Amino acid sequence: MKIAFLTTDDPIYLPAFYEHVLGKYGKETHAVYSVPPLYKNQTALQAALRYYKTFGLAASLGLGARIGLVTARGQSIASVCKKQGVMYELVTDVNAEQFRQHLREAGIDLLISVSCPQIFKKPLIELPQLGCLNIHGAILPYYRGVLPSFWMIANKEKNAGVSIYYVNEKIDAGELCAQRIFEILPGESLDNFITRSKAIAAELLLEVLGKIKDGTITRSQLNLADGTYYSWPDKEAVNRFRANGHRVW
Repeated sequence: MKIAFLTTDDPIYLPAFYEHVLGKYGKETHAVYSVPPLYKNQTALQAALRYYKTFGLAASLGLGARIGLVTARGQSIASVCKKQGVMYELVTDVNAEQFRQHLREAGIDLLISVSCPQIFKKPLIELPQLGCLNIHGAILPYYRGVLPSFWMIANKEKNAGVSIYYVNEKIDAGELCAQRIFEILPGESLDNFITRSKAIAAELLLEVLGKIKDGTITRSQLNLADGTYYSWPDKEAVNRFRANGHRVW
């Protein structure tokens, strides 16, 4: 089984995820391909301004401080890949024919999306013979879309979850193959919640990969009619999030 990961350059939460997963499946991983962590052709400045306008100055300073800290420590997905002997490459467009040809020539059997912000098109989805997986930090089909961790806390949910599924061309849709539910802790920061969620996602992915290898993986169609979808938070949602006793950092 030859695996390729499609991800984004998140130095805060994803290095630990890849440390755990590649520690088990590094030899079967051809490469980790990273795309820019931006939505809808944003610039880095536009993304920073959107974050500031939504979450405020204190949260923005907290984000900057955290990025500075992990950068000083040399924490990154690239450094984890180097340690595990896995190729790490930057990619602009995962749907580009040139990139798909590269995957074909490499003989990729399984694609795994981890926080990749690009929407996959049919030719990419159908390329690997073992399928294309995505990891979503919610109990699908509920909380599809953007920042499910934030929305679950803002909406006073008691439980959260991680879902792994075979993707189709719709957003957070396809065939579910694994799901784990866990408790949202009272007063927990969003930072701590995401850290826990990523650790659970890594463990769940290892279970899924084991089942794919031994041929015991099962799939069930997600019913989007029973689910919910959320986009980027507005000020009212952020106020509810804080009123529930939570903070970002």
